[in-house]
Amino acid sequence: MKVILVYDINEKRVAKVLKICRKYLHWVQNSVFEGEISEAKLVKLKMELKKIINENEDSVIIYTFRSAWYTNRETMGVKKGGEELII
Repeated sequence: MKVILVYDINEKRVAKVLKICRKYLHWVQNSVFEGEISEAKLVKLKMELKKIINENEDSVIIYTFRSAWYTNRETMGVKKGGEELII
């Protein structure tokens, strides 16, 4: 499945969350990741994040797409991250 993950994490934990997300998805911008991931790996990603985040302070949003991307991504200004194409 295709995934877009965005987060708003306290500075104390953001480096750990960034490291976890980079194991599974492509970093495209500050606090934004996207990519293709299996359901099993998505479950593992969520479990790892749950161990790090503070649910009273932090926020993680995961958008999942079961088939093709239904959006077009347009970047204006500085391009960040390592992946240019939306899968």
